Amino acid sequence: MKTLNSYGIVVLLLFMAACKEAGKKGAEEKKPNIIFIMTDDHTTQAISAYDQRYVSTPHIDRIAEEGILFKNCFVTNSICGPSRAVILTGKYSHINGLTDNSKVFDSTQVIYPQLLKKAGYQTAMIGKWHLGSAPVGFDYYSILPNQGQYYRPDFIENGKRITEAGYVTDVVTDKAIGFLESRDKDKPFLMIYQQKAPHRNWMPATRHLGMFDDVTFPEPGNLLDNFSGRGRAAKEQLMNISTDMMEAWDLKLATARELDSLTGIAAGHRFGDTKEDDFEHANDKSTDKARFLEVYNRMTGEEKAAWSKVYDRRVAEFERLRPEGDDLVRWKYQQYMKDYLACVVAVDENVGRLMDYLEKQGELDNTIIVYTSDQGFFLGEHGFFDKRFMYEESLRTPLMIRYPEKIAAGTVSDALVMNLDFAPTFLDYAGIEIPESMQGASMRPVMDNSGKAPGNWRKAMYYHYYEYPSWHMVKRHYGIRTERYKLIRFYNDIDEWELYDLQNDPKEMNNLFHHPEYRQVVEKLKEQLKELQLRYKDTDPTERDTVSDKHYQSRQPDSN
Repeated sequence: MKTLNSYGIVVLLLFMAACKEAGKKGAEEKKPNIIFIMTDDHTTQAISAYDQRYVSTPHIDRIAEEGILFKNCFVTNSICGPSRAVILTGKYSHINGLTDNSKVFDSTQVIYPQLLKKAGYQTAMIGKWHLGSAPVGFDYYSILPNQGQYYRPDFIENGKRITEAGYVTDVVTDKAIGFLESRDKDKPFLMIYQQKAPHRNWMPATRHLGMFDDVTFPEPGNLLDNFSGRGRAAKEQLMNISTDMMEAWDLKLATARELDSLTGIAAGHRFGDTKEDDFEHANDKSTDKARFLEVYNRMTGEEKAAWSKVYDRRVAEFERLRPEGDDLVRWKYQQYMKDYLACVVAVDENVGRLMDYLEKQGELDNTIIVYTSDQGFFLGEHGFFDKRFMYEESLRTPLMIRYPEKIAAGTVSDALVMNLDFAPTFLDYAGIEIPESMQGASMRPVMDNSGKAPGNWRKAMYYHYYEYPSWHMVKRHYGIRTERYKLIRFYNDIDEWELYDLQNDPKEMNNLFHHPEYRQVVEKLKEQLKELQLRYKDTDPTERDTVSDKHYQSRQPDSN
């Protein structure tokens, strides 16, 4: 038997070392996959990792338990389309051009998926897009037209319109898993996986209908807020549970017999199928039953039967109780919560289904998994539903990130982060240079520092909302939020300021702007606000082009 001489041994050792180094280098160069999960209007109050009062979300919670949970993630503009544009571009609304939902996204500007694709990623966009223009920068897309439908949803798939059987939350996940099955396994992937739920009008899957009928949810302490001590902005909105929810569309107060008798009333009109239609019927209760009939008629006969079994009981209860005044508000709140949270349960189930698939495929730990929403939402706080305001429930959005290679399990962060930071963060982890045009910052230094904000991290964030007059009639406003304080200026047809001390008044019930003892606080915050406006190039905030008034200039708010 031949043996190696000393020269051969040296050569062999050098060869083995070279192979080891090459393997190490290859491992270092392997790019992480990225799955960006975003729901619509899913507030932190309805995620048990943040708040355990209302619903259990074990699969969503798993992302936080095995990664990092951000307690202070905020949006720059709390409304669907603009938030999505900020996330894609890493730029504020006044820079990317999508200030409100009437606009169409300018797809000629650089978005982070394009940069990832250029760097070798396979890219997919699945689910709710809501930007008006067709997706650009994706190898595959299958998107819901405008707001999308809960039952038998339409999709635009690589330019072709199709209709799918089933419940939208399940179908979007089917498509996501289908992409993962068929993708190029030699490439890292970016998959943007965006659900419609739990967006209004909160239609649960048939398997979840009535699941909370025996539950009485705790009421927020300010459900019956009368806005004393605050100005016109808080009082003149149209998002009160008490007066602004629609009986059929929101509360499902229409029996099967009544709906069947109306069949054909909405023929020829597709409410909300385009941005023009979506805005044409803002706050208009005269179309309530016609709008609901359209989505009801998307169900199969079997689905309608299951639906009617639950909601005919609700109508009967309402007729029996005939609640009035504060009792009516409380009754509506309970129905709203039952439907909203049942939609959340379907989201949670499908997050679990997706993660189980990744785990079986051996891709879970090499994938950065992000869970967030396009903004927060009011679950009865101040008596509100919807979002838009710079108040905490609307401003704050959930953010959890799982990536065991770089993020320690169970990390919790108090750092002030924004949806403006998402794009730079993804590019940073992928080893791609962050464009100077992006105004956000990579959150990686926070995550590398066990969730603690480095010394040079932001101490305040800037917000600007534009969509008025429009849905819910929330006044245009901008403001600053620090760790302790929030200063808001409402403008356009009013000029009002609000100041909140979040340490002493976390529910934001007492406007302190005119209190003499807070004069120095106001002056300092105004200086910081100007600095942020200069940094983000929003130096003329009240003159920015906003939502077209053509549909609303002659329309008075519906007071019914």
